Amino acid sequence: MSPEPFIDLYEVMQVSPNADRDTIERVFRHLAKRLHPDNPETGDSKRFQEILRAYRILMDPEKRATYDVYHQRHIQAGWEAARDAKDVGSLSDVRDVRNRILALLYSQRRREPRRPSLGEMQIAQLAGVPDLVLEFHLWYLRQKGYIEREEEGGLSITVAGIDACEDMEIRALRPERLIATRDDPGAKGPAR
Repeated sequence: MSPEPFIDLYEVMQVSPNADRDTIERVFRHLAKRLHPDNPETGDSKRFQEILRAYRILMDPEKRATYDVYHQRHIQAGWEAARDAKDVGSLSDVRDVRNRILALLYSQRRREPRRPSLGEMQIAQLAGVPDLVLEFHLWYLRQKGYIEREEEGGLSITVAGIDACEDMEIRALRPERLIATRDDPGAKGPAR
């Protein structure tokens, strides 16, 4: 069972988190008149239920205090995500971590084809990635179809993952390192 998605009750009520009870009451009455299902012009039963739920929680001091703790945690998580997004080097670092994970699983598949998987703890340790960071990368690689969970519980690289690894390796080869053929007179290097 997944947790209920976060709903900002202050946003639903169109009030500040610092709004007092009188303000919440006034805004609720205004929105309730406009959104009530009996209003033929602007009635919206779904939105009306949302503001009614928000009103009931925000007007009850105990429920509001509990909600405010939850609300603050959600806001803090948003700020942390924003701070991470501002990190200029983060995107290249993210790709590097994923490439290391794929390279580990590629190597494992080649070394031990009958036991191609590694456990998440092994991957975290070998890739030098904290568990919480690893979780994001594993999710991404699974969604792309590059890795899969084996029956015994470990993770292994898929054919698509191998193709991605080999494609990255080919792109990493610089033209000046390639050997020219007789068919390619413009290429540098000795002809075969």
